[in-house]
Amino acid sequence: MNDGMEVVSGAVSVRDGRIESIGPEPAARHDTTIDAGGSFLLPGFIQTHLHLCQTLFRGYADDLLLMDWLRTRIWPMEAAHTPPSLRAAARLACVELLRSGTTSILTMETVHDTDAVIEAAAETGIRATLGKCLMDETTPDAPSRLREDGARALDESLALMKRYDRSNNGRIRIALAPRFALSCSRSLLEAVAAVSEREGLLVHTHASEQREEIAMVRRATGRANIDYFKDVGLVSPRLNVAHCVWVDEREQAILATGDVKVTHCPGSNLKLGSGIAPVPEMIAQGVCVSLGADGAACNNHLDMFSEMRLAATLQAMRLEPGRLPAGSVLRMATRHGARALGMEGDVGSIEVGKKADLILIDAHAAHLAPAPDPFSAIVYAARPTDVRLTMVDGEIRVRDGALLQLDAAEVAATARQEARLLAQRAGL
Repeated sequence: MNDGMEVVSGAVSVRDGRIESIGPEPAARHDTTIDAGGSFLLPGFIQTHLHLCQTLFRGYADDLLLMDWLRTRIWPMEAAHTPPSLRAAARLACVELLRSGTTSILTMETVHDTDAVIEAAAETGIRATLGKCLMDETTPDAPSRLREDGARALDESLALMKRYDRSNNGRIRIALAPRFALSCSRSLLEAVAAVSEREGLLVHTHASEQREEIAMVRRATGRANIDYFKDVGLVSPRLNVAHCVWVDEREQAILATGDVKVTHCPGSNLKLGSGIAPVPEMIAQGVCVSLGADGAACNNHLDMFSEMRLAATLQAMRLEPGRLPAGSVLRMATRHGARALGMEGDVGSIEVGKKADLILIDAHAAHLAPAPDPFSAIVYAARPTDVRLTMVDGEIRVRDGALLQLDAAEVAATARQEARLLAQRAGL
């Protein structure tokens, strides 16, 4: 996944967490040698829109429109979270992500107890940029626990930055995460923009996901989402916007000019009936578009393989086959994700000097044969169970489907118990 999109047959040497050489067998001795013959070695997938805290909501919030989904399920369950349930949700998500080849994530959590999520994610070894959800305005039917004073919420985000940013060998980073235009006052959004510029923090939010949401924003502000974000100073290379399903050509130009990063979430957009984002058009305008599964509450699984296949095939139906080819989709899942995180110098491709965030996909599986084109095989035919190995920072986290530092059965059992208690607290 380098600039030339080269497919290299050979060896990769990893030393001190970084890639030392590519191609010929290294002459120097290594403590560990992995026989990867007949497999595809890739940079780890990078998902730029997730909600780890919503993993326990899987199966509790199906078959609903976005605003009903939020009001009747997501907000009540987020308000009912406790540190143990948040920890269980984060660990369950990271098990699924690491097993299916995702090594880096950008995630928005709930309003409270973000420490529990950060610490749980850090323990798994995944590379994560996390943000406490900012909400100082809510609808009258939203739980009061999800509404905070804006200044206090922003101060808490900064406290998280001081405590955790660049910790765990740089794997953990902190972002600012205003939920969406209507969940934040204008003064809070302006303050987020100022803090982002001062501290160099990413801003992670939602916009233009559904027509009902866009109409609500226009009634409240008189502006379209992207115009409003520009008005409050959020449009910058640090802004990461999930969805952008309904952005017209003029809004796309604003995104491109401001170097705003967009995350396409095809699985979530289909399940919530949101629509199909104009991904090829945004890319043609120069917008960096990456991929994310969103949350298990609106997607039900978190694997990049499904998102890649959907991203390509939906544009084939919407426009024509080939408008978003397999190679371009794989770039979205790796290099574009790295750029969205501001980490293109460290991850997203297999190049000498970059961090060894690597995955190995078994190419021997019958459902991949004969695989004359590896890009096609990975995007259209591969499955999460084909991931043989996941490595982050040169440390093997998954080998032959087994997590080396976590007990997947224990994580799942704890999650089931915490989910039952959480649903009871939320009155579901």
